[in-house]
Amino acid sequence: MIVAPHTSNWDFMVGLAARSILKIDTKYLGKKELFRFPFGGLFRYLGGYPVDRARSTNMVDEVVKIYDSHNRFSICIAPEGTREKTEKFKTGFYYIAAKLNIPVVMVGFDYADKEVRIREPFDVSGEIEKDMLHILEFFSTVKGKYPEKGIHPGYLENISFTHSLKL
Repeated sequence: MIVAPHTSNWDFMVGLAARSILKIDTKYLGKKELFRFPFGGLFRYLGGYPVDRARSTNMVDEVVKIYDSHNRFSICIAPEGTREKTEKFKTGFYYIAAKLNIPVVMVGFDYADKEVRIREPFDVSGEIEKDMLHILEFFSTVKGKYPEKGIHPGYLENISFTHSLKL
């Protein structure tokens, strides 16, 4: 699952509530600083896996290993990688889905309409530009707690990708 826009600490609480209401057993990635004392144990208990954003680790391969070590596994990722305004989504979630041959589920926390929007799963095609435009079109209609930090419709006009993926 990818959840966006991630603009507030409240997104975590909304996510936990939605996960509980929908009875979805999904884990999540969070910055490693969350997993320190005194709350580290709580974040792990709630299904968290720490990510070290300061080091250049191969997060995609790490998540693939975690996935492969379970009979059943689902993970939630914020594709912006931060609550701050960003110019693009990170693509790690895309490569995870491609490597594992699993679908992506888009989830939007729309604070303006007070709803959690969930799109049906879709399989990545290997055409990252086409797939990312599909993803960004969905999220461009979702207003985060702080909309100025989220994706806006004009954002789609200035997108270009330099990555390609062979499946």
